[in-house]
Amino acid sequence: MTETPDRPCYTHPLEILWQDEDMVVVYKPAGWLVHRTAIARHETRFVLQTLRDQIGQHVWPVHRLDQGTCGVLVFALSKEACQKLAACFADHTAHKHYLALARGWLPDTVEVDYALQPDDAPEDAPAQPAQTLLRCLAHLEWPEAYDPRHASTRVSLVEAFPKTGRRHQIRRHLKHESHPIIGDATHGKGPLNRWWAERIGLHRLWLHAHALEIPHPRTGQVLRFCADWRQLAHVPEVQQWQQLLAVPGWQATERGLPESCGTLLPTAAST
Repeated sequence: MTETPDRPCYTHPLEILWQDEDMVVVYKPAGWLVHRTAIARHETRFVLQTLRDQIGQHVWPVHRLDQGTCGVLVFALSKEACQKLAACFADHTAHKHYLALARGWLPDTVEVDYALQPDDAPEDAPAQPAQTLLRCLAHLEWPEAYDPRHASTRVSLVEAFPKTGRRHQIRRHLKHESHPIIGDATHGKGPLNRWWAERIGLHRLWLHAHALEIPHPRTGQVLRFCADWRQLAHVPEVQQWQQLLAVPGWQATERGLPESCGTLLPTAAST
């Protein structure tokens, strides 16, 4: 059965996090495609075309986010800037920071080095090197069992730092570690996704491109762009994440949440 995520209704322009003569950085809503594609003819919401019309000039996509993923997305405002920015993703001088809700209790730190075969490649195509750093920020133990072998059901709030840029890398690496992302219809567990959706009242892919560091295409200065929840409290997905973290029972690890989440969770030592 195809899972249809909750799709917030946007009645306002795209949130612009940064803009100068070379680049523009926006908050991508969940459920939107970056640009039109022949394999999704039924879709009507595209960041590229909406942003182009919003700022009144041509924009070039520098990288991609999955349709269900929300967060920081960069566009160039010239071909030259696009080439330089895209090169930063190719040579891994662009550093990405994601947040995810994952099944089970992830260990404090996990270094995943697991090669991934391209999704659309032939079966005999070689796998490509892929590395992701995963760190656990908080745990939640729901006092009801999804699996009858256990007395409760657990999830973790995870931050992910992909060192390479393979398609669906974070989603596939968390699945490889037996901690798939909640709401991931492709790499997760459909019945478990629906079970959690019923309990927290939201059905979506719980993956958020929270921040990005990248050298400026003209000056080379390293800039950090963050989808700061304190500044985006009116954005539907941010409200959904805050609703999730307001569920009773969360306990933060010693690392705690980034300040940009605007949320403090109790630690084991404080409870």
